[in-house]
Amino acid sequence: MAMHNDDSSSSDTKHSDGSNDLPGFSAENLQSNMKVIYYSRTFLSIIGGVIAGILGLTGLKGFVLYFLIMALASLGLAAKARFSIHEYFDSWNRVVLDAVLGGLMSFVLFWTFAYDIVHIF
Repeated sequence: MAMHNDDSSSSDTKHSDGSNDLPGFSAENLQSNMKVIYYSRTFLSIIGGVIAGILGLTGLKGFVLYFLIMALASLGLAAKARFSIHEYFDSWNRVVLDAVLGGLMSFVLFWTFAYDIVHIF
């Protein structure tokens, strides 16, 4: 993961008089970190959907598995950032909530596909 820009001599990260103590973020690094979250959640959604289909989970059990996988993914991303979320992202919401609903569609697609292949055919 890419860290934010913490150069105090840069004019776009802090004011020269020191009145602004907010850390500055590099837009490229923040965008790269967001791509990591998006791609990892999409990948885990696909793998989780295949696992749920192979195990034969139906109904609410499959959705519980999905949200458990997403919670573990959030925990893993926070651990990868050494639980210093504000060094890599602008808020905790980015780590916890981003790409969860988009991943849900991939999960359901691969869940039903794997279930059909293993248990119906």
